Amino acid sequence: MSKRCSIIIRTCNEERWIGSCLSSIYGQTYRNFEVILVDNESTDRTIEKARQFPIDGVVTCSDYFPGKALNIGIRKSKGEYIVCLSGHCIPVNDVWLANLVKNLDDDPALAGVYGRQEPMDFSSDADKRDLLLIFGLDRRVQSKDSFFHNANSILRRELWEKVPFDEEVTNIEDRIWAKEMLTLGYKLAYEPEASVYHHHGIHQNGNLERCTNVVRILEALGNGEKGGTLNISDLNIIAIVPAKGPGLVLGGKPVLFYTVTYAQTSRYVKHIYVSTDNENLAETAKSLGAEAPFIRPKSLSRDYVGLEAVFKYSLEKIEESRNYPDLVVTLEPTFPFRPHGLIDEMIKRVVTDGLDTVVAARRESRSLWQESEDGSLKRLDSGYAPRQYKERAFVGLKGLCCVTQAGIIRQGRLLGDKVGLYEVDNPYSHIEVREENDFRLAEQIMKTWQK
Repeated sequence: MSKRCSIIIRTCNEERWIGSCLSSIYGQTYRNFEVILVDNESTDRTIEKARQFPIDGVVTCSDYFPGKALNIGIRKSKGEYIVCLSGHCIPVNDVWLANLVKNLDDDPALAGVYGRQEPMDFSSDADKRDLLLIFGLDRRVQSKDSFFHNANSILRRELWEKVPFDEEVTNIEDRIWAKEMLTLGYKLAYEPEASVYHHHGIHQNGNLERCTNVVRILEALGNGEKGGTLNISDLNIIAIVPAKGPGLVLGGKPVLFYTVTYAQTSRYVKHIYVSTDNENLAETAKSLGAEAPFIRPKSLSRDYVGLEAVFKYSLEKIEESRNYPDLVVTLEPTFPFRPHGLIDEMIKRVVTDGLDTVVAARRESRSLWQESEDGSLKRLDSGYAPRQYKERAFVGLKGLCCVTQAGIIRQGRLLGDKVGLYEVDNPYSHIEVREENDFRLAEQIMKTWQK
């Protein structure tokens, strides 16, 4: 009979990763396990997202030390085997747990086993270097070397009961425990077939140029032939469309029609919410297949109120219904001419490049000027050089499409710290419909655009 595993996951503001982590855990072939979260007072939606899965418990560790957190979780657990996992580590495949367990089942001399850690595609070169150098492709058994890593490990409960983790050290509690096991005559094992994706390394310093060169060599040798990415299908992605009432009409249809029906073509967006201050517009949204579960306050529709406040309020209302998104796609209905596949391509950029936000943009090769408060002008581009030699300048089109991490929206911001631009070169897509002249132009374009 398979032994019960208690998977102890340490978390602190891991909402960006915890859904993918738990999705992979609950997809494992080895099914005899329980999951206990030990949370260090997360201020984001880590816990709410975790509770979307059938986890067995959540305990809080306020005065955080790594060994203390693990001990708290283990004391709440019942398994014969203890699995330690960081909340931002994602098992690579569905046999991760089986491969950890097999080592302890097959060799009673092993006290514990730690698995491989692979970088994400967007991990820095310093982090890639660390992980590729330390976590290689060959399994090994250690009788003298006390290296051990609790971001991804398994150990015997009976041995933990004899030697719990040190609760006073700020780090390397895993190596201290491993050294005690070797002293008692046990061995340790490294199992590369029990691998997780880990976006940062275990050393976070060093010469960046040297790091880059080392990574390229390791990749050429085959140590880094693949990089991890989040599975987009595992992410909860929503779209929010802000709309003021009353709704306007374009081409015989509500302007809202073009944005809602466009969002419905996305492979990845699971819910489309229209955030409006108007009951009739909410009913229109519902008739188009969108969701409009709330009417936002009129105060959020005043000209001096930025859309960041609208999106923050809307996300709060959405999360009241226990829908906790990973990514939020924002689309303004004033842009009716979006190119095919824009939303999904921008979502891919956020995920594969590890960005906070991706904004649609158009390239601008003409002269750029900035006006100061006193009316004086400052030129931003380098001058009248041929276009092919000018600097790459872009104009953001956040209303056309913006994809951002939900945690950024919750802070009252639309753009995070790591922003990417997605170039849209179709000139019709740049057209925003707000004024009467805009509508006349859009009416003419719409006749051929829909074809």
